[in-house]
Amino acid sequence: MSNTARVVNLLAVLLPPIAIAAAIVLFWNDVVGFHDLALLLVMYVITGFGVTVGFHRMLTHRSFRTSKPVEYLFAAAGSMAVQGPVINWVADHRKHHAHTDEEGDPHSPHVGRGKGVLGAFRGLLHAHVGWLVSDHGRAERERYARDLVEDRGMLLINRSFLGLVLLGLALPFAIGYLVTGELSGGLTALLWGGLVRIFLLHHVTWSINSICHFFGRRRFAVDDHSTNVWWLALPSFGEAWHHNHHTFPRSAHHGLSKVESGLDPSAWLIAAMERVGLARDVVRITPERQREKLASGT
Repeated sequence: MSNTARVVNLLAVLLPPIAIAAAIVLFWNDVVGFHDLALLLVMYVITGFGVTVGFHRMLTHRSFRTSKPVEYLFAAAGSMAVQGPVINWVADHRKHHAHTDEEGDPHSPHVGRGKGVLGAFRGLLHAHVGWLVSDHGRAERERYARDLVEDRGMLLINRSFLGLVLLGLALPFAIGYLVTGELSGGLTALLWGGLVRIFLLHHVTWSINSICHFFGRRRFAVDDHSTNVWWLALPSFGEAWHHNHHTFPRSAHHGLSKVESGLDPSAWLIAAMERVGLARDVVRITPERQREKLASGT
């Protein structure tokens, strides 16, 4: 990847959050207040864990087991992140792992986009947002997510996607209105706890598809281009330890080293659930298995 492409990619990830931070400063006590930012944080955490712990580690990879009500609760929370119905999301992601960075991968930045700076830009654009138009939701559900298709409760949640999206917008509006007693308070809460929250979470999730398949660090011997990107770890709730994840897809912990595990909030939540009896059969990777996968000279 050229230096120019790296800079463009980095700016595409960093500028929107910077712009939002600037908007918070400029419009403080006008279109944003403490309750708005609190709702932004709370809704980001709830829907973010719905995707990372629910859609991804629990449903896609079966990294741990839990009760059906807990499964459905996570699936509903993940649906409010507006990344597509749960069964479609799982099918797409399983297809990604079946064809990582090869023909058939829904969102690889490395397949069929040409060479040089222009090819890199096209690949990153496709991996980040372009695939949403061309490949999103097109993985065969019967092939890649049969277990969820045969689950009546999950089918109901899948069909209720639009309603859950509206619920994810209605909740911050209602809370903002109740806190302030004014329609304007509900609208600013809807803006920050709803629309801005969705934008930020989308952007972080898409960065795993683009950034974490283009540059970062690698230490295991795997055939794809997945990488670990430490500065995306916290906002992605640990998903940016993406190279680790592609090496050990069923691991409930994506942060494998001591330092990495300190930046893997999804693993923290799964561990907490295990302690209180809400999670069982949690998949962990032993140090011996990790050493077996190390790249030569690492």
